[in-house]
Amino acid sequence: MFFAVLSVLIIVVHLYLWKRLVKDTTRPGSRARRVGTIALAVCVTLMVAALSLGTSVSPDIARWFAWPGYLWLAMFFYLLLALLVLELPRLALRRWLREDTGDPAAPNTDTDTDTESVGAPGAAPARAPRVSRRTALSRGSAALAGVVSLGLVGYGAGVAMGPPTITRVPITLRRLDPRVEGCRIALISDVHLGPIIGRSFTQRIVDLVNAENVDVVGIAGDLVDGDVADLADAAAPLADLRSTHGTFLVTGNHEYYVGYQQWIDFVPELGIRPLRNERVEIRHRGGVFDLAGINDATGYQWQDPGDVGEALAGRDTERAVVLLAHQPVDFDDAVRHDVDLMLAGHTHGGQLSPFELAVSLQQGAVAGFYQRENTKMYVTRGAGFWGPPVRVGAPPDITIVELRRA
Repeated sequence: MFFAVLSVLIIVVHLYLWKRLVKDTTRPGSRARRVGTIALAVCVTLMVAALSLGTSVSPDIARWFAWPGYLWLAMFFYLLLALLVLELPRLALRRWLREDTGDPAAPNTDTDTDTESVGAPGAAPARAPRVSRRTALSRGSAALAGVVSLGLVGYGAGVAMGPPTITRVPITLRRLDPRVEGCRIALISDVHLGPIIGRSFTQRIVDLVNAENVDVVGIAGDLVDGDVADLADAAAPLADLRSTHGTFLVTGNHEYYVGYQQWIDFVPELGIRPLRNERVEIRHRGGVFDLAGINDATGYQWQDPGDVGEALAGRDTERAVVLLAHQPVDFDDAVRHDVDLMLAGHTHGGQLSPFELAVSLQQGAVAGFYQRENTKMYVTRGAGFWGPPVRVGAPPDITIVELRRA
């Protein structure tokens, strides 16, 4: 149902793009209008196919429509923003456009040319086309929106497909055992293995983490967008992750979309321990702290809810606790349960700026460090991407959190 509603919305918004990019810039019945209409229809079809079928068919098949479909999704996003911004000068120039017809009260029309008399002296006057002000403005706006969007998507594709940056963040915890100070946690999130991201991308992440010589690896959900049968090979390099105390994983919302239980059963084969509303003691250099993990905030829809209270039940309240969760919206529960530090992902830092504005409204956080009362939170931008292989204003990262005594 969600994808049905989304598909209808996509088609409706594309009608606006068609009007501004095709109808307003071409003559009725022209070849350019036919080609533009067909090209836009193909792009819409590929995008809907990528959104609805990208995780339900084999990645070997899905990548044929996922690449162009998702790239068009990013183009569509920036074209829409650019054209909406350009509506402002169009409004400001309404009177100038009407004066071109000689009738200030003339309604806006879709004709793209006026005519003027030409011909040799004494000959019957001929009529040659003249581009109207309205058409010239429409073509200029379409060209500007296209250049800006293509530039942003091209730049963002290079960022998204490049290696994640390593972000090193020292965080002080008030209850941290002094002997644990200096313990380093690698926070990985939102890899989104699927039709676009595969084994080579996973291997690059593993190499980056191993080079940091960390003590704990935490995978904060959205590792996959597909079935174990299709993505086991893409995930295989995770077995080579090296750390002092091991690798731990919590579910993200995308694990539930593709059948979370198959991945919970599979990741132990890679040496990864799922944390299912539970905690483990991390004993480091003679000291100890609790590492807890909860199911994703959407898990209740699959009768698998996240529960901070269950994860922390019976713990020593004098001991520091680090909570691994997928979504920043769990921060409220973490504060209520007096968690020292929560590590999360999910937001991608917005991925396509200025989408971070909507992310902030929904999640209450976008990326980086946050604190409320005695509880701190760090949100990583994620190592991969969802949908478009494009990141603008939100480069991918792997966060290395170093625990320090307050």
